[in-house]
Amino acid sequence: MAVVGVDACKGGWIAVALRDGRGAQACYLPGIEALADAIPDAEAVAIDIPIGLPLTGWRAADIEAKAILGPRRNSVFFTPVRAALEAPDHATASKLSLELTGAGMSQQSFALRRRIFEVERWLPDAPCPVWEVHPEVSFTFLMGASASASKRSWSGMIERRNALLDAGIDLEGVSGAAGVQAAVDDMLDAGAAAWTAKRLLDGTAHSIPNPPETDTAGRAVAIWA
Repeated sequence: MAVVGVDACKGGWIAVALRDGRGAQACYLPGIEALADAIPDAEAVAIDIPIGLPLTGWRAADIEAKAILGPRRNSVFFTPVRAALEAPDHATASKLSLELTGAGMSQQSFALRRRIFEVERWLPDAPCPVWEVHPEVSFTFLMGASASASKRSWSGMIERRNALLDAGIDLEGVSGAAGVQAAVDDMLDAGAAAWTAKRLLDGTAHSIPNPPETDTAGRAVAIWA
């Protein structure tokens, strides 16, 4: 059976599957619904996308994750309120966000709505339990401290790759569509998500916050690491 970490990439998603906690298989998914066919033995999925949208204000998960990351806190963005993501255009979205949170909304956050709603629609039919993760939070727990450099820098890439290797997650042999479609940081992030997926299956993962909040659909709202 496999545990799976998923991160968005250009044109789709990258999924890293671990079996027996070691090695790695990487798959390119044009849509998240392709995961069931690509990795039919998936037992747990950890994905880098918000699951559970606030109606007003900010999620405790995002606030606490920023505090945990310290110098890397800017890698966590505040999850937009549902009304803003459902708005027809960015200007309307930013206006609604200002009214409901006290802050406007960036173009980057508004652009994420397609991914967020894609996963939200998929969740009821997902082949196994799915949890939200944030790769930088996962790396912080894996390494015992926040990374010393940006993941887009050479030093930051080496630091994170070595941390995954030390955990038995070897991405060196990835090839095919996954290797072509994934940027370096996409693959590293999917690997970190897979590490957390294993912890979720083992029952050793941490919930941020603890206990999780609950959204209007009754889903637990937390970042896991």
